[in-house]
Amino acid sequence: MTLYPRRALLASPTASAQAARAALADAWDWCHIDEADLVIALGGDGFMLQVLHSLLDARRSSVPVFGMNLGTVGFLMNEWRQHDLEERLASARAVKVTPLLMTATGADGRIHTVPAINEVSLLRETRQTAKLEVSVNDRVVLEELACDGILVATPAGSTAYNLSAHGPILPLGSALIALTPISAFRPRRWRGAILPDKTRIKLRVLDQNKRPVSAVADQREIREVSEVDIAIDRARELTLLFDPGHALDDRITMEQFIV
Repeated sequence: MTLYPRRALLASPTASAQAARAALADAWDWCHIDEADLVIALGGDGFMLQVLHSLLDARRSSVPVFGMNLGTVGFLMNEWRQHDLEERLASARAVKVTPLLMTATGADGRIHTVPAINEVSLLRETRQTAKLEVSVNDRVVLEELACDGILVATPAGSTAYNLSAHGPILPLGSALIALTPISAFRPRRWRGAILPDKTRIKLRVLDQNKRPVSAVADQREIREVSEVDIAIDRARELTLLFDPGHALDDRITMEQFIV
């Protein structure tokens, strides 16, 4: 029996990814992503996030994705090779990734519900410092955080924007999330928190007229929010496939030893 008989081939619009797509065009009778039981994604990490979000939007998060890097970093991808795809799929290791769910209330009262695989970040929109109230499980833990922003990162996203903001690397499967300030001014000594992934986080914008804040879930931005609720979305677990010895959990662990 053929492994993953219905496969979709998706590629980013870059020249290298489109060339790779053409090279694989005759390798299989490819189908539309809505009918696939496997997705081959060609591109970089940004494109991989787009593919995963399209599966979430279509309520097809159970469909596994095997990515091949034709971008820059390719942290979520495997090495690009045209040949031996069948053997690689047969030996691939499945890694589960659980996204966040952001519920953002706009200044106009509209509610936006958006998933995030890497992180949810709140960012000041103007030169004015953002001022935020931070609550954990309905308890106010910071009455006023003056900052450029703040983010909540999953283990899968802990080596991305979170790491650049000096947040902690979280091993995959650690059942933790990171709450990391971005250029915090007050309280000066607060450097963030590591929390159980069952935690519910609420971020309320103070003085939103003078100090507007946007909320970004991976690549999707909601402007001028008044408050944002963030929690793990356990109902929509994603599956990424990796070559042996190249799996995401191993790579995240080894990031802690890069100097």
